Amino acid sequence: MQLETLVKSEIAKRNVVSENDPVTRNPFGVMDVPNPNDDNVTHYARSTVPEESAADENAKPWSAGDASCQHGTIEGEWSSRWKGAADPTIPGDAPDKWKQGQGEARIVGDRVYLLFDWDSGKRRGLIDARREGPHRLVGKYINLNNPEITVPWVGLVVSDQRIDGYFTQGRVDFRR
Repeated sequence: MQLETLVKSEIAKRNVVSENDPVTRNPFGVMDVPNPNDDNVTHYARSTVPEESAADENAKPWSAGDASCQHGTIEGEWSSRWKGAADPTIPGDAPDKWKQGQGEARIVGDRVYLLFDWDSGKRRGLIDARREGPHRLVGKYINLNNPEITVPWVGLVVSDQRIDGYFTQGRVDFRR
């Protein structure tokens, strides 16, 4: 009986309750990414193989975060930025302009969830990715303010201070 109670308790901890969706896969309690392992994700992942490079756009530090903490794990707080499409809610935005914000990574089993914002926190996105080895993440992004926008995403975990992220039109990167 105690084991059954413990298992139920663990399941309850994993299933975050939100007002809009009583049970979500992601640990943030926001809308889930639909079909994070679909054929579009698989196809994009086959053709996208990022490699660590000192010349990469994400190689030079750009975040205002504290790089002295959170070593040894990718879980926790991050700075985030993305480019590759224009956000029509931001006056003067263009696909080649970085949109910066804050992010947080959480790991549940073999899944990595990255919740991030931009436009001073007015807009948010979620990435639901599975780990493929120690350095590769494969999944999908959803724009939480405009859920019709979902795209495949591939990430390269360069270190516990840097994740280089790629989607079909551009980048979604994380730094500490």
